[in-house]
Amino acid sequence: MSLVIAFSITVILLHELKPLALRINLVDHPDDDRKHHEGKIPLIGGLAMFCGFMLALLFLDQSLSGLRSLIAGAAILMIVGVLDDFQDLPPGTRFLAQMLVALMIIVQDGAVLHNLGTIGWTSGDLELGLFFGWPLTILAVIMAINAINMVDGVDGLAGGLTLITLSSLAFISWMGGLEQLFIVLLLLIATVLAFLRFNLRYPGQPKAKVFMGDAGSMFLGFIVVWFLIIFSQGEHHSMTPVTALWIFALPLLDTGTTSIRRILKGHSPFEADREHLHHLLLDAGFTVTQVIVILVGSAICLALIGLIGLYFLVAETVMFWTFMAIFMLVFFFCRHLKTQAVPPFKS
Repeated sequence: MSLVIAFSITVILLHELKPLALRINLVDHPDDDRKHHEGKIPLIGGLAMFCGFMLALLFLDQSLSGLRSLIAGAAILMIVGVLDDFQDLPPGTRFLAQMLVALMIIVQDGAVLHNLGTIGWTSGDLELGLFFGWPLTILAVIMAINAINMVDGVDGLAGGLTLITLSSLAFISWMGGLEQLFIVLLLLIATVLAFLRFNLRYPGQPKAKVFMGDAGSMFLGFIVVWFLIIFSQGEHHSMTPVTALWIFALPLLDTGTTSIRRILKGHSPFEADREHLHHLLLDAGFTVTQVIVILVGSAICLALIGLIGLYFLVAETVMFWTFMAIFMLVFFFCRHLKTQAVPPFKS
């Protein structure tokens, strides 16, 4: 019942809020650089997914006490995101909000990165004290939130990549017997599927009808990183820390390689440009649909590798350094793409 509610409410809101968004100018405008869509696109995806998820939670026959910080943090980021979609907020305001929700989950849930697993630097697990654990957790939350935002540049990409991560987490929770969190993840999957109904390109819908906006990317990024930390640390521990890298691979690879290239150029890692994976593929001549197939397909393969490594007990050291090797391959692959001829943008 809750799954039907999550999906249905999200679909209804996405349909009904479009005229309102156009009237109040809650829309995204095309530009000559990174945004090549046609006309004004309503930025209501995040708000609709948030409302669909929250209303569905009310129909669950179980306590929500363990989700207080998740709900509160998501609400804070939703409000900040909607305000940012209306009128660009200063970057400092967004970062303060992200730091606040990171501190909330640390204090309320004890969601701290205190163990990075066996990744080759020590003979056992790499343990972090509070001195390193808290700052690293805050950094991880901010990076995950912005990673979803950075891949939200092609119709269906951010939603598709988030869907892969949520599905992987749902499988892990099911295998680990975490029934409540499994149901919560199914609700989130339902809302993302409803959003993709309006955001993904397919026969009969050649262009996205809505975007998720900063509200959606911050909401989904926060949700994802909360589960990644909870499942890799503490009482709900059901996966190794390195597994988190694999099931959230594409956003991390894109954000990491892009940030390094910007820093090497002497620019801010948060400075907008056309050097994300999806931009480079588009500029190399691929269509939007081809880019989605390439990147989402790659994300599925990487997530499956992570899950196979987890359940077939592949050494964490092997999994970690294999991921780092892939990171380097992606970095140099992006440099290669930049050398290709830049044809007109294909939609």
